[in-house]
Parts: sequence; C-alpha cells; structure tokens
Amino acid sequence: MSIETVQYLNEEGKLSKDCRDEINPEILIKGYQSILVTRHVDERMILLQRQGEISFALSSLGEECCAVATAAALDPNDWIYPQYREAGVMFWRGFSIQDYVHHMFCNGKDLILGRQMPNHFGSRDLNVVTVSSPIGTKIPHAAGCAYAMKLQKEEQIAVCFFGEGAASEGDFHAGLNFASVKKAPVIFFCRNNGFAISTPVSKQYASDGIAPRGAAYNMRTSRVDGNDFFAVHETVANAREYCLEGKGPVLIEAMTYRLGSHSTSDDPTRYRSEEEVAKWKKKDPVVRLRKYLESQGLWDQGKEDVAQKEIKETVTKAIDIAKKTERPPLKSMFEHVYFETPETLREQYEYIKSFFPDEG
Repeated sequence: MSIETVQYLNEEGKLSKDCRDEINPEILIKGYQSILVTRHVDERMILLQRQGEISFALSSLGEECCAVATAAALDPNDWIYPQYREAGVMFWRGFSIQDYVHHMFCNGKDLILGRQMPNHFGSRDLNVVTVSSPIGTKIPHAAGCAYAMKLQKEEQIAVCFFGEGAASEGDFHAGLNFASVKKAPVIFFCRNNGFAISTPVSKQYASDGIAPRGAAYNMRTSRVDGNDFFAVHETVANAREYCLEGKGPVLIEAMTYRLGSHSTSDDPTRYRSEEEVAKWKKKDPVVRLRKYLESQGLWDQGKEDVAQKEIKETVTKAIDIAKKTERPPLKSMFEHVYFETPETLREQYEYIKSFFPDEG
C-alpha cells in the first residue's frame, strides 16, 4: 500500500492552486512568529544545558510546523496530548516565554514545580496535558478523553502527537483500535521525522510509513508534508470537522525530519550523514513559510529583524529571571499526589527534611 503525500507549499514558497484552505493572513503571521519563538527558545535551552544551567533539553528543529499549524487549525478548547517536540502548541495557545523558561529550569514558578524533566510541559488552562516520557502512553489517553467528550456530547476533539517510533508500542494499537471501535473524535498525529532516537525508519518497519496502519483499523488516514504549513493546517481542519460529525477518529502522518539531535544526550553524527541533513535543510518549514509571506507582501526583512530582536531580548530576560527564581519547596514533592496525604508520605517527608533543615 502506498499513500500519497499532500503538499501545497513548495521549497520556494510557492503555493499550489490545489490548496483550498484560505488561511487568514493574521493566522499565517502568528504561525510564523510562533515557529520563530519555538526555534529560538530551543536553541537557547540547548546552550543552557551545555553550560550546566539546566539538566536536559530537546529541540523541535525542522519539525515546528507540525505543532504550530495543527494548533492553528484547532479550537482553543480542544484537548492536546503532546510529545516533547510540541512546544509550538504552547506558544500558539498563549503560553508565555517566561513561563516556558521557568519550566525548563524546573524552578518554583514552573507550573509543574519541577516534578517533570525539562521539555515535559503542559497547562491545564490551555487544555494541554503534561508530556509523558514513556513513549506512546498518551495515545490511549487521548482516545479515552475523546470518547468521554463524545458521551458528554461536547463539541471538542482530542489530538495526540507522537513520533513514528511510538507507533511500534502496544499503546499505539490499543489506542487506535479503541478509538475506531468507539468512533471517538480524536486525531492521531504522527510526526515521521525519520528516526526513533538512532533507529532509522528502514529498521523500524517494512510498510510504506505509518499511514497504512490506519486502514487496518478502518480509520480515515492522511499523509502530509509536515514542513508545509498549508497542508498541515488544511488536513487537520478537515480532520477536526470529520471527527465532530461523529464519523470517527483520523490518523495523520506528517513527513518531516529531525534536523537536530534527539536530545542533549544524543550525537546524531554517529548514525546519519551530513549530506542527508543538508538535503532536508532545503525543506526547512521556516524558510518556506517566510518566502510565501514575503511574496504576499505580509513580511519583509525589516519585520524579520524586529521580530528576531524582540524574541531574543524576551528570552534573555526570561532566562535572567528564571536563574534568580528559587527552586520548588521540598514539601511540593509530596503534595498533589493524593487528595489527603497518607501517613507513609508524611513520614517520608519528615525523613528527607532531616537532610535539608533549612527547607520547608
């Protein structure tokens, strides 16, 4: 089985006449700016990790369009279950750079109070469920969330992001099968970026990508160019409408590429060539969208310089503030686990506190 890849915006920023999605210029500009923010924040966080300021960092370099274009096509009340490369969703939905940097430092103003690793963001106010390190676990969660909304007759859907490596987990099959049987309003968004850490797709599966698996579950399936803002936006918008019509879930496979390392614990030069990376750099979603905006008179070098300067200054200020922010209180390790803290946890807290007498 071979499934065609939908593409409207080519590498030169020219939009095909086949694109029927008339995106408001304000959305395009906001989308481009959200991608710029995501990319710059990622770059700075990696530098901070190398300097020993934070413990860990992941970049979505080259894949930012998948998250931002999807978020732009959704309703703010839709539930999102991200993996760790969807920071763009947070910025699109209004999460401030300062709040994001606090999270990366895992300090006292981190919404999660340091209970998660960096890049494991989330926000209850924004309907973004906290990232989970175990790969694939959010797939059945999203299916269950969508089914619950269907039972309650809510006009919302759930969207779950994951990489092609997660499609090898049992949770992928359980989640898709459940959603298909129950006709749950959920979009399963697979970012096929070529590698499951260091394992290339050639060693992950023999099929034509992940998309054919949707057919096995009698599920509407699409494959798009993940670096094409228009293709992703239109496909997600159509999928959302399909879900709300009660027709069932949708599987979307976005073909993209991880230009950077898997994480700050990875060295991609050990398993891929510079030529391969150079080829994909020509498909950069930032360059393509910028060329289109310029061709429409919506962007120019002056606006680019202003945007880059503002982003850099905002991130620098956020880092300075985060560095001076105190870490979470010791007691927070034991709070919000149970409705009422059991005696066993109270005993553990008193024991640990004896090692840190100056902390509450």
